[in-house]
Amino acid sequence: MKKIKYNFIKAWHDLIVNGDAVLVCNYDKNGVKNYVGGNTLMEIGFAHVNNKKIFLLNPIPEEMSYADEIKAMVDMVLNGDLTK
Repeated sequence: MKKIKYNFIKAWHDLIVNGDAVLVCNYDKNGVKNYVGGNTLMEIGFAHVNNKKIFLLNPIPEEMSYADEIKAMVDMVLNGDLTK
């Protein structure tokens, strides 16, 4: 698996720690509007515990079982408007 072979999870963690903020581009996927998958949820968590601003491009996907966790960590939902 490439995630293990190339240590992508650690690489993304390091990029988040060294950045100023995270923009989550949560587009529709697999029939779920504004999808946020497991890896992205972890990345949001990395950003949150490292005091990085977290911006969600589209609304929080309410049908996801972890919608409350996303709400607790995201600083701003942009509703598709990058000018915010």
